[in-house]
Formats: sequence, C-alpha cells, structure tokens
Amino acid sequence: MSAAAHRAGTAAATALATAAAVEFLHLAPAAVRLPPLRRTLARRTAGHGTTPGHVALTFDDGPDPRGTPYVLDALDELGARATFFLLGDMLERAPALGRELVARGHEVAVHGWYHRTQRYPAPARDLRELRRATEAVAGLCGARPHWYRPPYGVLTAGPALAARRLGLRSVLWTVWGRDWTARATGESVYSTARPGLTAGATLLLHDSDCTSAPDSWRATLAALPLIAAHCRARGLTLGPLRDHGVPLGRR
Repeated sequence: MSAAAHRAGTAAATALATAAAVEFLHLAPAAVRLPPLRRTLARRTAGHGTTPGHVALTFDDGPDPRGTPYVLDALDELGARATFFLLGDMLERAPALGRELVARGHEVAVHGWYHRTQRYPAPARDLRELRRATEAVAGLCGARPHWYRPPYGVLTAGPALAARRLGLRSVLWTVWGRDWTARATGESVYSTARPGLTAGATLLLHDSDCTSAPDSWRATLAALPLIAAHCRARGLTLGPLRDHGVPLGRR
C-alpha cells in the first residue's frame, strides 16, 4: 500500500470513528428510557415526584379538537388538573383550544413542533424547532411552559441541550396506559397503568389520536374515572407536574 493510500485509509477510519462517537453522544441520553435508569440515576427525568401522595397526570400530542374537549370536560367532572404536552403544529391549528387549557386551570408544556424523533445530530435544527414550539405555547396559550417531553420519550442530546438552553426541564413518565393502540379500552388502559399508580408517579396518557390509532383517545376518556377512583381510594391526588415536586432547577 502506498503512503498516500495509507493516509487516505487512516483519514477515512478517523472520520468514521468521529461520526460514530458523535452519534453515540447524541443518542446516549435516550438511555433514560430504560427502567433501571428511571428508577435510579434518572429519577427526576423520569418524573418521580416528591410531593406526598401526588400522582402527576399528563397528556401528550394535543391540542386536538376531536379529543381534547372531551378530556377537559371529564377532568372537570373529576375535579382534576393535568399537564398537557403540546405539539406546535397541532397548537397552530387550534390556538383557542390551547388558551382554553390554561383558562380551565391546566398546565401547558412542550412536546416539540412535530411528533418525530431527532435521531441524528443537528443542534441548530433542534434548537430552532424547540424554540419555535416553546414560543408558540407561550404566545398562543398565554402561559410560559416549564417542561419538555420528547416524542416517543426518546431524549437525544440535541433536544435535551436545546431544552436546557430554553429553560425547560426534560421529563418523561414512570407509568403509562398504552392508550394509543387500536385495541385499547378504558379497562385495558386502567389495568395497564394500575400497578404503577403510586405516590410520586407520573402517568402518560394521550388526548389526541394524531399519532395513534384512530379514536384511541376514547379509551383514555373511559379510563379516567377508573384511574381517579383508584387514586381516591388510596388517598392519592391527581394533579399537574407543577404540583409534583420535581425541581425546576439544574435542568
């Protein structure tokens, strides 16, 4: 092999290793999805709260005129408030519904502009899209958001750093109801969530089917009274993340 060919091969190998290292660092934060890390090193990011007897109730993917109004009415009947993680493109289509969330006492947060995972490093893009979504939530809803939840719960480095720069705390969840599937029912959503509905839990549900099976939000709606009754029977309070005791500092 000639010296020139050797140098070219070394340069190519170095470039490949660098690209692989960058990709690894970008994807590394997504490891907080793993249950062992959620229970130990990443408790804050997972959404473990410290307020005694509190369960954080959260909804993703709205606001959606098809499902969100029904969820809001159900929460009113149950006397519960929640945190809604909003998509910028959904909010842009239904700004009045975003304002109604705040007017009815709920907390608004950021879920991104589009519901997609940022799997490849692009810091400028990540910051631009997350800033756009954050400004939309603040401007259209009239309330400053404090929380960011990445689509699919995949927290890669770019959006994580962008969230921190924008003053948002990244938070996932500790329990879900698998309410996005075509076979979900109120009973199945409740049964799936029930084992994790303990003090300090953060529950993930959806008030929209924009990225889920059609009409899957109806299963969520049917599950809400069952979830609320379960919590009441155990002396637990359903409420938003702002009351959950997850520190906003040191994002």
